[in-house]
Amino acid sequence: MTQPSPLSRYFIGMMSGTSLDGVDAVLVQSNALGVKQIAHAFLAYPAALKQQLLTLHVAGHDELHLTAITANQLADLYAQTVPSLLQQSGLQAHQITAIACHGQTIRHCPNTNEAQAYTIQIGNHARLAERTNITVIGDFRSRDIAAGGQGAPLVPAFHQAVFADPHHQRAIINIGGIANISWLPHTGEVIGFDSGPGNMLLDSWTEHHTGKAYDQAGAWSATGNVHPSLLEAMTKDAYFQLGIPKSTGRDYFHMAWLTQHVSTFALPPEDVARTLLELTAITITEAVSRYCVGVDDIYLCGGGAHNHVLVQRIRALSPCPVHLTDALGIGVDWVEAVAFAWLAQRCIDGQPGNLAAVTGARGPRILGAIYPA
Repeated sequence: MTQPSPLSRYFIGMMSGTSLDGVDAVLVQSNALGVKQIAHAFLAYPAALKQQLLTLHVAGHDELHLTAITANQLADLYAQTVPSLLQQSGLQAHQITAIACHGQTIRHCPNTNEAQAYTIQIGNHARLAERTNITVIGDFRSRDIAAGGQGAPLVPAFHQAVFADPHHQRAIINIGGIANISWLPHTGEVIGFDSGPGNMLLDSWTEHHTGKAYDQAGAWSATGNVHPSLLEAMTKDAYFQLGIPKSTGRDYFHMAWLTQHVSTFALPPEDVARTLLELTAITITEAVSRYCVGVDDIYLCGGGAHNHVLVQRIRALSPCPVHLTDALGIGVDWVEAVAFAWLAQRCIDGQPGNLAAVTGARGPRILGAIYPA
């Protein structure tokens, strides 16, 4: 059991990403030495909740009502992870400084026209604070967008603080629903951006054709073959040609996008799956080659790190050794949740959480809105 120290504070980080698989929650100890993960929990989304979230990604009937009740359901699910974290750590609710709740993204539109730029992550932070009697910090992305930024990715600042090394130039690649890259060079500015689809399209295609939520370890994809013409058509998408800063999500890479490409060809479903996997591997490694010149090591995290076929392809295409973030002290499933716990600490301490060079914001900003216990 963890014993509280006057030099330490405790934060809970909660992340539910574009994969729509569920809630990753961690409890971390924060002190002068950094952050240390001391407990974790995962709760899968019920099928009905996942479907509601998918519905909210497009305009529909009475969507304001559906958004509100879905936010309530999410808050209740987030709250359910807290007792497990407290039990594992031996801490009590009053000893937790704050919960960092990213919420679930249902729209992400960082338009170049600032008057139309917005991002929406739902989760009813007031309800979560009420359910747990712990201060909640949420809405991390809006301030960066208000300052002219993309609002994403936000994790590069954390990657810099925790994973940077003076002797090794590292690229940290999170493969969630969307894949994002943080470049941590010896000198110069940290770079971070979304390279494109991670697991999202492959997950949706797998569920549609097999009934399974994802392609476990890449086993189904491995039975198919890469279709060169389909792969070429997808890689020519304008998003991959954009410079940085850039970010994306389900608003852009969705099943309609995939269907538009696939309908041109008559392919077995497993060939499409294998080609989607290759799309992720190629767009990641080409982005690394373009922006991470002189990279010494690549570290993977996120759900995609469990896809053995995908990891093999990234290793085969990469210019340097590829590892998992477990080797740096944080398991692949928990990096983003720990990152948002770190961002909550920055918010409480009145310190900026974004990197303007990454998001394109006009400068550093304190991120997050506080809902006191």
